[in-house]
Amino acid sequence: MNQVAKTGKHPKGLMVLFFTEMWERFGYYLMVGILFLYLTDTTTGGKEFSRGMGADVVGSFIALVYLTPFIGGLIADRYLGYLKSIFIGGTLMAAGYFGLAIPGDTAMYVSLGLIIVGNGFFKPNISVLLGNLYNKEELKPLKDNAYNIFYMGINIGALVCNFVAAYLRNNYGWGYAFAAAGVGLVIGLIWLALQVKHVKEADVKKPMQAGDMPISKIFGSVFLPMIVFGIVGWIIPGNIMNSDSNDAFIFACIPVIYFYVNLWRKGNAEDKKGIGALLFIFTVSIIFWTIYNQNSTGLTIWAETHTDRQISSVLEGPASSVDMVQRITSEPREVGQVDEYLRAVTDSAGNPVKVMGPDPYLNNLQKDKWPAAGQELKLMNAELYQSINPFFIVILTPILIGIFAFLRKRGKEPSTMSKFGYALIISGLSALVMVFAVMSVPSIYLYKTAGIWLVMTYFVFTISEICLSPIGLSLVSKLAPPRLTALMMGGWFLSTSLGGKVAGVMASFWDKIPDKKMFFGIITIAAILGGFWIFSKIKSLNQIVKEKTGSV
Repeated sequence: MNQVAKTGKHPKGLMVLFFTEMWERFGYYLMVGILFLYLTDTTTGGKEFSRGMGADVVGSFIALVYLTPFIGGLIADRYLGYLKSIFIGGTLMAAGYFGLAIPGDTAMYVSLGLIIVGNGFFKPNISVLLGNLYNKEELKPLKDNAYNIFYMGINIGALVCNFVAAYLRNNYGWGYAFAAAGVGLVIGLIWLALQVKHVKEADVKKPMQAGDMPISKIFGSVFLPMIVFGIVGWIIPGNIMNSDSNDAFIFACIPVIYFYVNLWRKGNAEDKKGIGALLFIFTVSIIFWTIYNQNSTGLTIWAETHTDRQISSVLEGPASSVDMVQRITSEPREVGQVDEYLRAVTDSAGNPVKVMGPDPYLNNLQKDKWPAAGQELKLMNAELYQSINPFFIVILTPILIGIFAFLRKRGKEPSTMSKFGYALIISGLSALVMVFAVMSVPSIYLYKTAGIWLVMTYFVFTISEICLSPIGLSLVSKLAPPRLTALMMGGWFLSTSLGGKVAGVMASFWDKIPDKKMFFGIITIAAILGGFWIFSKIKSLNQIVKEKTGSV
């Protein structure tokens, strides 16, 4: 083996992509971490959407963000190349983040659209670019490790961003927080532009080969049907999945799924095994991504509404009341839009005035714990809980890599496919923690639960994420036919898309499911069954990986 592989020396391009992705994810997770809170906020200048509508918008956004890599990867493969696609995508996303700082619903929806399209160009292609850096024979043994390091960059950005969001939205408003996401992405693009020489060699376009479908045919057979199916889903009477947008998305996915199945069906014998294994993993991974995206939906609701976020004077630092603490009161205040928490009163002239009663946080807090008149309750921002997962990623990744290295030396390391199976089961156990959280109080409608439950569920889930997410990116680069790498990377993100949509659909039913044990129990059972499904096919899956890579 080459000395590079023996010493574990990675190319300089790894750090270039590491910091580019770190800043891009800083922006994305900052924005998506506060999006639901912003949409449903009724006290500090948010959109005042109902909880169901907020979950619908967030779920649709996450779904579309991870659906567009399908076309972004294809265009990069055939025409633009990866670097140009990354710069185009990053620019569109930055414009979207800055646009969210502009008041008005039109600006918001246009901005979300820019982020969705931009992510399609950025997300799959930076991952493929990293894989291409390690296609040299002497670097191939380092590929899995490289993706784990790359994944650390993602989570460093995701860890820091929520503190920036909390500070800015507490002290300056929502617009400043969203603009900070744009600043982060611009920094990442500048860094990549200055260091581009270290990754240019990996920017290799893969022109169409014999047997490949022309992009014009893909548009005719996939994207036109997507639009038609989406329109049908939108206009059909009633709702199958609780809203027109949910129905439209699910219907629109049908031609895309059919396209991937056709890739497998019409592939040659050599390609068929790799594509088939990937499609199976993509399917099962939808369950994992449903649990993952509870972070921005169900667990955000839990943190905001059902978790005791009060900060005691002992824990509160000298500047925290200014910097990082939400301040709420039980006193009424005038607001601009009626919602479920409002009551109508009149002013001294007899004119009706819309006044908000107690802050929604107080709805399931016993009255003896409410702040007295003239006093404020100091709370930790709900989005800060979303930093727990990336914190554990940063802490646990080196530990798990070390454990796997220890087992590898003794020939006992789980295979790549086994790691997927264990990841599904462990992610199910993380949802089971939330079942116990529901059971920890007599009623979640009368009591707040301890924040430690969220810490524990994120801890358990993080173990599953380390086993699955970075390895998934690496597996696509190993099993996909070279000319279809970015396209199959788009398929990986399609599973994320479907998981995000399912998470949004589930959260939109939050107020209609009185027993929250059922909410978390459903995904617990689904994930554990998904893990057993993988293990039921483990021999054939391991054989395919071995044939393609020489190891399992």
